[in-house]
Amino acid sequence: MNLSPCSREKEVAELVARGAWPQACAPELRAHLSRCRSCADLALVTGAFQRARAEATGAANVRSPGALWWRAQLRRRNEAVERVARPLLGAQIFALSLYFLIAAGFLVSQARHGLQWLPWLRQFPQSLQLHLEALWPSALLNWTPMLLIPALATLALVGGVAVCLAAEKQ
Repeated sequence: MNLSPCSREKEVAELVARGAWPQACAPELRAHLSRCRSCADLALVTGAFQRARAEATGAANVRSPGALWWRAQLRRRNEAVERVARPLLGAQIFALSLYFLIAAGFLVSQARHGLQWLPWLRQFPQSLQLHLEALWPSALLNWTPMLLIPALATLALVGGVAVCLAAEKQ
């Protein structure tokens, strides 16, 4: 076993480092590598390390920092929306249960005291007409309130639809 370095070891190391081994190697250097075990081991080990380093750097496909930052911002925004939505859902459930509680209370009250709002409902058209006399011209007062109420409701509905459509376009 020879522990002294080969005189052509430096030349072999340079060829392997440049990536020119074995394509750009002179035929006499190839013949030397077939005889010199030290140079052959150097070429083999250095080439293996270079291939491993190339594979490792190729596998570490680092994404751009802008994309990573954008994803982090998106994740943070989605988490914030979820945190805000949880109390809103609770508030909606609370409001719905309160609505049902009030409706049940109203129904119980009407069942105990009788339907006292029916006479008021019968007097509503006359009451509405009295109030509208002060606001509207006398030509419109010939309309019966039963025609006026659906007309006003239709106007309110069309106005609401127009506002919704205008808000969607923005």
